[in-house]
Amino acid sequence: MPDALLPGITATRVPTARLTQNVLHPEGTEPAGPGEAVLFVHGNVSSSLFWQPTVLAVHGTGRRVLAVDLRGYGDTDPVPVDARRGVRDWADDLGALFDALGLDRVHLVGWSMGAGVVLQRLLDDPARVASVTLVAPVSPYGFGGTAGAEGRRLAGDGAGSGGGAANPEFVAALAAGDTTDAAPTSPRSILRAFYVAPGSLPLDPALEDVFVAAMLSTRTGEDHYPGDSAPSDTWPGTAPGPRGVLNTMAPTVFDVSGVVDLPAKPPVLWIRGDADAIVSDTSAFDLAFLGQLGAVPGWPGAETCPPQPMVTQTRAVLDRYAATGGAYREVVLPGVGHSPHVERPQEFVVALLEHLVAPAAEPANLT
Repeated sequence: MPDALLPGITATRVPTARLTQNVLHPEGTEPAGPGEAVLFVHGNVSSSLFWQPTVLAVHGTGRRVLAVDLRGYGDTDPVPVDARRGVRDWADDLGALFDALGLDRVHLVGWSMGAGVVLQRLLDDPARVASVTLVAPVSPYGFGGTAGAEGRRLAGDGAGSGGGAANPEFVAALAAGDTTDAAPTSPRSILRAFYVAPGSLPLDPALEDVFVAAMLSTRTGEDHYPGDSAPSDTWPGTAPGPRGVLNTMAPTVFDVSGVVDLPAKPPVLWIRGDADAIVSDTSAFDLAFLGQLGAVPGWPGAETCPPQPMVTQTRAVLDRYAATGGAYREVVLPGVGHSPHVERPQEFVVALLEHLVAPAAEPANLT
């Protein structure tokens, strides 16, 4: 971990009531204490290391800024992930971190899977959430196995989602610590091809190495990534199991659309790229879309198993959020993939700071 820290960043392991969590923060600042903080939550197959340039930029505006490693990633304890609780293991870990650091109110920034964790934390403890920023967020209805703007489940057992949807060659490359770009399924190749729009990584090769190190910090196996799976009689023949990362986002256990019913709604910033190949209405990681393309055999057709409209589902929930007293702003960055904070760091920080300074003034659904 020390070799992957940028100048000006330090790491502190924070004991909490649930586990010891690794927190990145600017050097010379104290992560604990009353008041507000901005907490960055990473996505799947990554770690807090991805947030370092953003942490430094936001710290320069005088805010207390933290980035946490979720369990099973980075330097946080690799405690098993109980997928029967959806993403609540991680969300509860955040609550324990708030308690351990004595934080009163937190501006939560979640990327991809981390955005789902942030929304779960909002559902469970809205009083301590000052604002929410969703960065290329997983759909409020999870990843895989749903259809329509309303997140209709395609099969009772969640077929098409969960641990069985992972590419075994990518999992093997993670487990082996592969740092090369020799195979298209190596972490470095996946970073270049899917985490960002092709060609939009920062030019500094050392920063790319940091991001690969973050990906390789992912624990693998049935208790972590990707998790276990169960056979299904429904195409594509795999359903989620009770353990591990991908199963936490199965529609059988994950649904954070209930944020629309909160009596008090903090403001939401939704920022994404229009070239995102991971979270999309045509996601390259959605088995239904891959089946439509012919990449997964036996696809039963669009009437039975349409691709999941992930962006449409998020917009539908946020529109309801706004219609029931909340407010959100959508920022779409052209030519940007799954990592707006990496690909367009200045534009990302500007949008975030506007949100933190005057979130209550943000109208809904501005692009």
